[in-house]
Amino acid sequence: MAKPGVFSRSRIMKGLTQRELAKQCKLSHAYVSLLERSVKSVGPAAAKRLSEVLDMPMEELFTIE
Repeated sequence: MAKPGVFSRSRIMKGLTQRELAKQCKLSHAYVSLLERSVKSVGPAAAKRLSEVLDMPMEELFTIE
């Protein structure tokens, strides 16, 4: 799960919209929205892509359950 607030703050600090982040990571913007609201768990491949684009370690963006 995305850490509350950290994931969306990281995206905003990079100057990206949800759609822009999704496009860069080859994900749907709906999926990014669900992650930001902690409704959906993130898979390992998506977590890696998101952390690379946001330039933040996965451990800082997501909690491992």
